[in-house]
Amino acid sequence: MKHLRTTIAAAIVAFGALTMPAAAEDKFIVVQSTTSTEQSGLFKHILPMFKAKTGIDVRVVAVGTGQALKNGERGDGDVVFVHAKAAEEKFVADGFGVKRTEVMYNDFVLVGPDSDPAKIAGSRDITAALKKIAEAKAPFASRGDDSGTHKAELDLWKPTGIDLKSSSGAWYRSTGSGMGPTLNTAAGMSAYALTDRATWLAFKNRGPLKIVVEGDKKLFNQYGIMLVNPAKHPSVNAKEGQAFIDWIIGADGQNAIRSYQIGGEQLFFPNAPTAELKKAG
Repeated sequence: MKHLRTTIAAAIVAFGALTMPAAAEDKFIVVQSTTSTEQSGLFKHILPMFKAKTGIDVRVVAVGTGQALKNGERGDGDVVFVHAKAAEEKFVADGFGVKRTEVMYNDFVLVGPDSDPAKIAGSRDITAALKKIAEAKAPFASRGDDSGTHKAELDLWKPTGIDLKSSSGAWYRSTGSGMGPTLNTAAGMSAYALTDRATWLAFKNRGPLKIVVEGDKKLFNQYGIMLVNPAKHPSVNAKEGQAFIDWIIGADGQNAIRSYQIGGEQLFFPNAPTAELKKAG
C-alpha cells in the first residue's frame, strides 16, 4: 500500500511538471468590442494571424459600444475596440483608458423594404430621408442599446427635429438588441434600420430589405482602440494588450484588416496614423 501511494504521488508530481509550464505559457487578453467587428467576421479573419505572430490568444466580448466601455471602466478586459469617438475620448479623459488610436473606418447605411413606403430609395441625404420616414410614419427599427450604431443613429435624428420619444412604440421601435437581431426584426416587420455596412454585407436573412440610403458623409463610421488603464486596474494584461494594439495599428494588422472581404467587397478600411502603415503603402 505504501508503495502504491508513493507511485501515485510520483505520478501526480510528474503530471504537474508536464502541465504547469504549459498553463503558465498560455497568454491571452480580453478585448471588449462592438458587435460589428464580431458579426462581420473580421475577428475570425484577423485574430489567427495575430496569434500566429505573437502566441497571444484573444478572447472577444462582443457587446454594444456603450456596454463595452462600461465593462472597460470596471476593468473587465484589457483592450477596448469600439466605434463612438466622443465616448472613447471621454473614456480616456476620465482615466479609464491609456490612449485612443484610430484603427479603421467604414460607413453606415440605411436599409429598408423593397416597398419603400417613405420613398427614399437612392437618396444620399440621410437627414431628408429620416424626415420622410417620420412623415410617412413608416416602421423604423432602432437598436436602442447604447451601442456605437445607436449613438450614431440618434445623432443623425437630431437635425430632423423629430421627437422620437413621442413616437416610441408606434412607428419607431426600439429592439434593445444587437445589430443582427435588429436587422432580423427590421426584415420581419418590413422596417427601415441603420446598420454598419460590414454587418450588412455579412447578414444573410435580408428578406425584403435593401440599401436605400448611402454615401452621405454624415454616415462615416470610425473605429478606435484603447488599452484599459493598468494604473486604475492592476489586473490588466498591459504588456499583451499593448502588443495587440501595436500589431493592429502596425503594418501587419492594417494589411490584415484591408484583406478582409465578402463577395469581393472590402468591409473595413485601415487608417491607423502609424509610420508602419505609411511605409506599407
